[in-house]
Parts: sequence; structure tokens; C-alpha cells
Amino acid sequence: MPWLRLIPSEIGVLGSCSSTEVAERLEVWQAPHLSADLLLVLAGTRTAEHPGISAAGATAASRRFTALADAELMLMGPGGPRRWPLPPLPAGVSPALLSHVALQWVSLRPQIAAMGLEHPLDLPHLRLEPSDLGPADCVSTGASLPLQRVTRLWRQGHRIGAGLRRPLVLAECVPGGTTTALGVLAGLGFEVSQWVSGSGLHPPKAQKAQLVASGLARASLPFGASATAVLAAVGDPFQAMAAGLLTGVVRSGQPVLLGGGSQMLAVLALALEGLAPAQRQALNRLVLLGTTSWLASEPSADGASGLACLLNSVADRYQVPLVGLHSGVRFTASCHQELRDFENGYVKEGVGAGALLLLAQLRGCSIHHLQQRCDQAMETLKAASLGSSA
Repeated sequence: MPWLRLIPSEIGVLGSCSSTEVAERLEVWQAPHLSADLLLVLAGTRTAEHPGISAAGATAASRRFTALADAELMLMGPGGPRRWPLPPLPAGVSPALLSHVALQWVSLRPQIAAMGLEHPLDLPHLRLEPSDLGPADCVSTGASLPLQRVTRLWRQGHRIGAGLRRPLVLAECVPGGTTTALGVLAGLGFEVSQWVSGSGLHPPKAQKAQLVASGLARASLPFGASATAVLAAVGDPFQAMAAGLLTGVVRSGQPVLLGGGSQMLAVLALALEGLAPAQRQALNRLVLLGTTSWLASEPSADGASGLACLLNSVADRYQVPLVGLHSGVRFTASCHQELRDFENGYVKEGVGAGALLLLAQLRGCSIHHLQQRCDQAMETLKAASLGSSA
């Protein structure tokens, strides 16, 4: 394609894909007149209530409204009116701030879906199930969701995916979601606990693995259990809906940019598990993973990128050449400690930040401009916080 732009040098490739495969996935996202949608999925799991399991809020009580606060920040910006205060974090700032900055550069139609939240969402959103069903139970129970609820959410997601008329950026906010990601991946037979990260400086990988092991032991899943059975045992509402959505895009043929890391790869594995081999190839040609440089560069025990290893593991299992890219945005020179904390290993990713920053770069925005705008947004957020506390 003569208009296909060169990839900015700061963008990195994850996995063992070829340059041709990368170019094929990028074709739609670099098209001159891109018209696309953004779907931010908010969901809850009681897994997040375990002390220390998630840094998406310093306390279990604050993590119950993290998704609501992040959605407001992404859509309304750092100076906009918000009902829900951003939960205190051990360090850093909500990645929704980065998502908001990137959204100012790219033309996307944002929409929110909410399910399994502890508190009602005031913003207009898709209602895919009764709001009083509440969060999924902890993965350690081995009975996170009723199978009927999983099946209903999967079907709802499939209907959305099959009905897409434009490319879609899929983002999520699920406190505790990296643990449920490990849960469904382990339930599908992957041994990847060393590659699944988290929002903290030192993700509690042993604690995550122990909760998942307890849940799978209680669930007693048979060998080769279906994706829906695995979700019922150790999943969350976002995964059920998003996996169904990905199976639906095989029918609509619309490209999907997955914003995130292990949570998106877990959803992709669930979808691939439920498809025939020919359909797996069709889905793979439509999907691109977009993440942040901080998550992409986080090393596993052997020094390799844990996320790249996880992506390759999923690709090898289902014999599809998955493509992942990471944004080049860094905050080493930021004037705000909260942003420099990303460089030190805090937060890393969330609320579609990596995919949206990546898309802004692919659409011609320089990393210098994005970094500068993030600094300005941080300044506005601090000023707004001081004003509300005065």
C-alpha cells in the first residue's frame, strides 16, 4: 500500500512475528481516514479484595470504585467534574490519565460497558446484564461465576463483535484482573505464572499462583475443559464478554486493537480455544495487541520480556502468529514524580493506555508531544485535586 507509513522507530515489536505480519495488522490503523470505536469494559471481581493482590487502589474498599473513577478520568479529563475520587495508589497515577491524553489525538467513538461492579455507573453505558449481580467471586473459590452468567455474557459479547461496522479498540479496567488472567490461562493448561505481571512494583506472583491453584483444585476441571467452564471456575465478567466479542469479529471481519497485557492475552486465548483452526487464523489476522513500553520491557526471571514470552506461548499453542506492539512513550524526563514512577515499575498499564498511546503515534503524534501533554495533564490533575480538598 503506497500510503502505509513507516512505523515510528520508538515503537517496539513483541513476539516472533514477521515484518509482513506487522504491516498487515497496521494497515487499517494507519489508514488516512480511520474511523473507529473505543469500548472500555469495566468489571469487578472479589479477587481484588485480597490484601496486596492489586495496586489499583491502596485498599480493598478503594478498589471497589477504581473502575468508575478511571472511566470518569479517561472521558472527562483531569480538570473535569467527577463523582468518584481517584483511589490512593502506592505510587504513580491512574493510567486513565495517559488514555485521556492519547484520545485527544485520535478520533475514536468511546463507549463504556459495565458489569459486576460494586457501585452503579452514572455515565451512559452498555447494560449487558442486571446491575445487581455484583462482582465475580474470588478465583480461590473455584466458582467465580455461574455458568449461566458466563454463557449469557459470552453471547452478548459475540453479538457485539459480529455486529461491528468499524475497527474497535478494546480496553478494560478490572482491579484484580491479572490474577483472573492467570486463572483462566492456568485453567486452559498454560504454565505462565512467571510471565503474568501486575500493577505493583513487585507483583505478588506467588500469591496470585496460590489463589489460582486453590481455585482450580476446588473446581476439579476435567482435562480439556471448555473455555466457558474455565471462566465459570476462575474468570471474571470482562473476560466472558470480551472473549465472546472476539469470536464475533470473525463474522464481522472488523480489526480489533487489544489494549493491555496479560488480561488481553487471556481473553484472546479463551476466544481461540472456542474456535475451529480455520476460524483461529481468521481471528488472528484481525487482532493486534497494543501495550506500554513499561509492561513490554518488564523482564521475567531469565531476563526476557515476560509479556513477549506470554504472547509467544499463546501463539504457539494455537498455531497463529500473534502480533504485539508497544508504545515508545517514556517519562524519564518528566517533571512529575507520579509519571516518573512508571519508569520505576509502578502501574505499567491499564485502561487501554498502551494501545491508545500507540495509536496516537501511528497517527503521527510524536512521543515528545505525548510526553508534554501527559505532564500538562498531571499538572491539571494536581491542581484540581488541591481545589477539591480546599
